[in-house]
Amino acid sequence: MRAIRVTTFGGPENLKLESDLPIPSVGKKEVLLKVSAAGVNPVDTYIRNGTYARLPTLPYTPGSDAAGIVEEVGAEARPGQTCLIHGASGAVGLAAVQLAKAMGLRVIGTAGTKEGMDLVKETGADLVFNHRQDGYVKDIQDAVGGADIILEMLSNVNLQKDLDLVNAKGKVMIIGCRGPIEINPRSTMGKESCIMGVNLMSASDEEFKEMHCMLSAGMKVGWLEPKVSTVYPLGEAKTAHHDVINNQGTQGKLILDTTK
Repeated sequence: MRAIRVTTFGGPENLKLESDLPIPSVGKKEVLLKVSAAGVNPVDTYIRNGTYARLPTLPYTPGSDAAGIVEEVGAEARPGQTCLIHGASGAVGLAAVQLAKAMGLRVIGTAGTKEGMDLVKETGADLVFNHRQDGYVKDIQDAVGGADIILEMLSNVNLQKDLDLVNAKGKVMIIGCRGPIEINPRSTMGKESCIMGVNLMSASDEEFKEMHCMLSAGMKVGWLEPKVSTVYPLGEAKTAHHDVINNQGTQGKLILDTTK
């Protein structure tokens, strides 16, 4: 292969083009990139001069960023963390799908109806499973192995399943809960996984500002689109409260229209 090599620290004259270098082998957690374009940054000159704080072992190929085509993937290479959103067809779940995709995560969603599953898929989830179907946990494990992050909307039903699905060092984020559940704490020990509660009202003013800026930017750019399931006249607030707690028509946000 062709590459620039530096065998001695110093001026730009030490950048030598070589054309008969061997193609590197790929480690388990590495990818081999056929570079089409490489960036040139000021730090590259500092390193070449030998004046940078951290220097590579000679000889080396300069450059810290590049674009090209992935030629080979190691046995353990990953495109990004996997996020499982347990109950993704509700308002919070659909928003989480969009946010997770925008952050480069592989998103797995669950829903309880075909309509809900279709909506989660349309919103951007890579894979969707029916959490009312027997054996769906194994189906998820067979498909992706496990998840690095799990967002849980009904932890009093699903928490033990989450602990079985979460990867080593992974996190289960408790967003919703409607009662107690018995779990086996040993499920967290071997993986050193973490269960963490989420309470929006505990967020600081600065965190609220940060969230607001991110959501506003997402809607302006177009990667975040609010999903509205049902709009009720203001006088039907009781019906809306009944529906939201009984999962009726909750494939998205339930809205009270104050003009009606």
